[in-house]
Amino acid sequence: MGTNENAVLRVPPASPADALAYFTGQLAFRTDVSDVHSALEGGEPGFTLVDSRGRAAWDQGRAPGAVHLPTDEIAARAAELADPALPVVVYCWGPGCNGAYRAAVEFARLGYQVKEMIGGMEYWIREGLPVATDAGIERGEPDPRTVPVGAESGVSCAC
Repeated sequence: MGTNENAVLRVPPASPADALAYFTGQLAFRTDVSDVHSALEGGEPGFTLVDSRGRAAWDQGRAPGAVHLPTDEIAARAAELADPALPVVVYCWGPGCNGAYRAAVEFARLGYQVKEMIGGMEYWIREGLPVATDAGIERGEPDPRTVPVGAESGVSCAC
């Protein structure tokens, strides 16, 4: 099979220099649930974690340490809940939802440095990370398809 018949290589890969610029750029805009959890556990993450979902979703469960700021309220309330000197990391439900993108746009319009937590609350839960509710902290079993089998903390793929 020639490369013209191979869907993967039908469009050739970018040059190494272009790939470096692209993937480095992605890291400037995105982080993942494992890295966010690790930073929060360290006690001084250096960013404000913002849950941009509505009240019902927040009440159902959120990442411990997150600030609740629904996207529609960011313009009016960001200054009271997020220090403009610190980057903001936003999340919404998960990869099938663009709510975190909309929240990131609102924060950027206000002059904040902002990153998206890819995977959102869905992957936070799937990785077995702690979930805060008004009743306290809960921790479910990690989905074995998202974390290494036997991983004690359920938070690292060692990548």
